[in-house]
Amino acid sequence: MHRSLVIRAETDINHLIGRAKKAQQKYARFPQTKVDKIFKNAALSANVARIPLAKMAVDETKIGLLEDKVIKNHFASEYIYNKYKNEKTCGIVEYHSDCGITKIAEPVGVIAGIVPTTNPTSTAIFKTLLSLKTRNAIIISPHPRAAQCTIEAARIVYEAAVKAGAPEGIISWINEPDMATTMSLMQHKDISLILATGGPAMVRSAMSSAHPAIGVGAGNTPVVVDDTADIKTAVSSIILSKTFDNGVICASEQTIIVLSRVYDEFKEEMIKRGAYFLKEGDETNIVRRTIIKDGRLNADIVGKSVVELADIFEIDVPKDTRLFVGEITTYGKDEYLSYEKLCPVLAIMKVDSFDEATKIATELIEFGGPGHTSVLYTSPQNSANIEHFQNSLKTVRILINTPASQGAIGDLYNFHLDPSLTLGCGTWGSTSVSANVAPKHLLNYKTISERRENMLWFRVPPKVYFKQGCLEVALKEFSKKKRAFIVTDKPLYDMGVSKRVTDILDEMNVQNITFYHVLPDPTIATIQNGLKEIESFKPDLIIAIGGGSPMDAAKVMWLLYEHPEMEFEGIAIRFMDIRKRVYDVPEKSNKSELVCIPTTSGTGSEVTPFSVVTDDKTGVKYPLADYALTPSMAIIDSQLVMNMPRKLTAYGGIDALTHALESYVSICATDFTKGMSKEAIDLLFKYLPRAYANGDSDPVARENVHHGATLAGMAFANAFLGICHSMAHKIGAAYHIPHGLANALLISHVIVYNATDAPFKQAIFSQYQYPQAKQRYEDIAVQLAYPNGIVGDKIKYLVEEIEILKRSVDIPKSISEVLGEEMKEEYMKRIDEIAEQAFDDQCTGANPRYPLIKDMAEILRKAWYGGPYDE
Repeated sequence: MHRSLVIRAETDINHLIGRAKKAQQKYARFPQTKVDKIFKNAALSANVARIPLAKMAVDETKIGLLEDKVIKNHFASEYIYNKYKNEKTCGIVEYHSDCGITKIAEPVGVIAGIVPTTNPTSTAIFKTLLSLKTRNAIIISPHPRAAQCTIEAARIVYEAAVKAGAPEGIISWINEPDMATTMSLMQHKDISLILATGGPAMVRSAMSSAHPAIGVGAGNTPVVVDDTADIKTAVSSIILSKTFDNGVICASEQTIIVLSRVYDEFKEEMIKRGAYFLKEGDETNIVRRTIIKDGRLNADIVGKSVVELADIFEIDVPKDTRLFVGEITTYGKDEYLSYEKLCPVLAIMKVDSFDEATKIATELIEFGGPGHTSVLYTSPQNSANIEHFQNSLKTVRILINTPASQGAIGDLYNFHLDPSLTLGCGTWGSTSVSANVAPKHLLNYKTISERRENMLWFRVPPKVYFKQGCLEVALKEFSKKKRAFIVTDKPLYDMGVSKRVTDILDEMNVQNITFYHVLPDPTIATIQNGLKEIESFKPDLIIAIGGGSPMDAAKVMWLLYEHPEMEFEGIAIRFMDIRKRVYDVPEKSNKSELVCIPTTSGTGSEVTPFSVVTDDKTGVKYPLADYALTPSMAIIDSQLVMNMPRKLTAYGGIDALTHALESYVSICATDFTKGMSKEAIDLLFKYLPRAYANGDSDPVARENVHHGATLAGMAFANAFLGICHSMAHKIGAAYHIPHGLANALLISHVIVYNATDAPFKQAIFSQYQYPQAKQRYEDIAVQLAYPNGIVGDKIKYLVEEIEILKRSVDIPKSISEVLGEEMKEEYMKRIDEIAEQAFDDQCTGANPRYPLIKDMAEILRKAWYGGPYDE
């Protein structure tokens, strides 16, 4: 290497490290409260940038899948923050009075963070956030082929940290990375610790740098499937993991070892779910020759999609192929298919006994992935096999019945394994940490991290009154209240509907005022205006009466009244899991109670923890969600909907039906919600046409539709919704299409899209053991009188029944009918933009088939023309 290059690298590194040392020495004196504020602000900023950073990573590296990189960025910010937000990392971190033990944490100093090309932005977010939490400085060394996106991720975290009070220079990076500069960084005398993620050569260099280093080892994860395993769950989990980000996660499965007794069943299930088995001979040999070259993994195949790999391999495959599988009979040095393959290619072996399978798995680990990860699929009751496997395999992570990629990084399919994007392999893999890297590994302290359990839930208002005439009885529960604030809209106020409430309050001697300025799409400005009046009036009871808009507005007013310190922007932040969100929403402070009284039958807002608010400056609709928004009481009095306009009846009814359909197939659906979903579907199909046709002359129909809407609301309050609502939110905002109508125009297309046993992607933490949406839709078809014993397309029947119902209430067939053909060109130009916005909508995560952005664009395109089965 030319001497001048070495001198330049050392000079640049000296400057970076000198600046970082000064910043870290100052930061080391920060108290926990200031550190936590910096940590939080940095996590929030990284979370907001998850999609742009994912785009940059894919564009620059040409590796992986955009949507999965979004998930990894989200995980690196949200999950890491939530796991460690309450962990003490400054001064006294633990004290046991019973035994007199005090534990004190101190930062290590300046960290060298090596970032790979496979996960450039998520790893940068992860390492910088951990450094901030532990009061360390970090200097990021990007991979040369991912420099710009890595630097941008580090810059976003850094600027947010400095804005929150961190010293300048606490995070820095090498602008023009190369091997000489990276080596100078790792070997510098003032580096305290190296945090290395990358290829084997880079990790070996870190380990031989004469500094403490935390590195990751190569992954060559073997998977054993014994003859007691749930084959559908095993196959679904393996494909979910191996196709995630086109297989670049080092923990992803590489060789599947299946007992002969279940091999044929396993293979058949793999093919059914989209696996392409390579033909023996030419196809298998060309894949062997391509994936490994000169004894090393061919960089040209890393992170490539099945389509790209098919072109590289020159193999024609069905268009719905999700991964390649090659059958092998040997393994090790001479069988390239048994090497680590960072792409959607798997090897599979058939063996006769569990002992043989375990022996092969052990040898595969020793050959290509010492210490990393191994997986066993077996019956949970098969303790003998589990014990034999865990005692035999020398891997830090031994996963049982778990997708390797998602299971290894922690906190998705297990809740005692620390969430991390740097996976230590212990001394077996020549690394210093036998765990998922966490803050404790970047601190000089003696402690163990707290663990966290997860759970399912069902939450609705504590009281729900229903049946005609229940309004007065319900409100009299609040006879001891002093002041009531009524939230409604101008039409209901002018028609005297809200007066029904105020008359009862007057009779109870409850002082009251009415705010009637809520618009059809409640805005931030409206909420702020209402909140000013609330703060002045100081009510102990807030009553929302109207459709979804007054109730949505009242919920946010109520929450901000209860907690003036809350920020609307924080409530609006997108989350993956409502219990793990970056922005903490506190429980209500009991200043007041919220009562919701619907005068339409559709939104279900009276029983949900959701609200939709529009930014009046940008026109963007924000679906808000938190259980702190759940009303104290809902009053479902059908007398209030008897004179509802026909169009509102239609749109609200189909909106409620969409709630029921989406919550029934949601990944969060449970036994508690599915019954409500099905009952709502039954009521709406039976009574909506009558309510629409007969109006107030058919009070039975009106009441049943009203009850059906609330039942659907309770279901989706806990099971959540899906991409029909995601897209409806966005086209509604873009083209001022009423929300119920927008759902009606999309729902049939969404059902057809979701109704598959082999989705390209599944949601990360589904309640499904394997894809079940198609079967659930078929259950609904049977509920709607699909003939028993008849073989046929139940999905088509269900969609046709929905289309018949829509026609009976005069719903247009297509978006083109609503917007007009003259809008076609403009609509088609905006589809990709709308699809991207819909992908990031809060409702998307619960959809049973996790969508690609291009899939959502295609649904929007098809919906322009009409129903999915139109000629």
